[in-house]
Amino acid sequence: MKASSFSSSCVNVILPERRRGGRALIITADDFGLTTSVNDGVELSHTNGVLGSASLMMAGGAAADAVSRARRLPHLRVGLHLVLVDGATVLPRHRIPDLLDASGFLPSAQVRLGFRYFLHPSIRKQLAAEIRAQFEAFSSTGLKLDHVNAHKHMHLHPTVGRMTVLIGRDYGLRAIRVPTEPLLAGAAAELKPTVGSYMLNRWSSILRRQALNAGLAVNDHVFGIALSGHMTAQRVIPILPKLPPGLTEMYFHPASGSDQVLERLMPNYQHQAELECLLNVSFREAIGRSGLRMTTWAEHYS
Repeated sequence: MKASSFSSSCVNVILPERRRGGRALIITADDFGLTTSVNDGVELSHTNGVLGSASLMMAGGAAADAVSRARRLPHLRVGLHLVLVDGATVLPRHRIPDLLDASGFLPSAQVRLGFRYFLHPSIRKQLAAEIRAQFEAFSSTGLKLDHVNAHKHMHLHPTVGRMTVLIGRDYGLRAIRVPTEPLLAGAAAELKPTVGSYMLNRWSSILRRQALNAGLAVNDHVFGIALSGHMTAQRVIPILPKLPPGLTEMYFHPASGSDQVLERLMPNYQHQAELECLLNVSFREAIGRSGLRMTTWAEHYS
């Protein structure tokens, strides 16, 4: 779908929860396609748990396996997990030489990379090419694009956010995660106010404006940032009754076990404990007791 044919009117939907002050919940798994253990975690938590959507890394080592699983899981909503920091790329080195480090990967120094994306026109051109290549790779799978977000929320960068929205609309983009994590009184210590959380929410307002101006559906809140890699049942269940009105996206990093890639990239993440949370009957029951309505992105733009 080309941007010129996209009508923003189809996503300007006021959901019942927003009209009545009610609460809706999307549950997503990130890093789908990174490793087979992650793919196992996504499939298990979807078929046996409460997971409704997953965000796919197109250059992940197990991306082909993830696509195969998604094709036989018709109710799993799959979106694109753009990787523009700390990971592999779709395009080869000769196409994006200034984006990659000596090992051929996107660097992990997020702030420094952000300045480079902002200051250098040649790098921005390569960045746009890689973003388009990842959308194109997703499109080639034949999967319906449910949503888009970015690894380490790199789409908070105004340049990255603008490119993601503009390029994404050429590929049918209708919904994007805005990582605004509210502060909850009486919740886990990680969710208390900090300078970092304040700045994150300030930056999120730019992305929200970019998305809404393009007619994209957005969430009101997100949970999974402060507790990233530690979204265990013990931490998450107490949060559910405290979720504010509107649409909340709660995202996880489930995996069936550890492997060399996960140990190298996320050595402190509790991947198996997050999977156990998604499979936990108490978690499902707590969602119901809290008056939350499980939903999908599609409700917001159809």
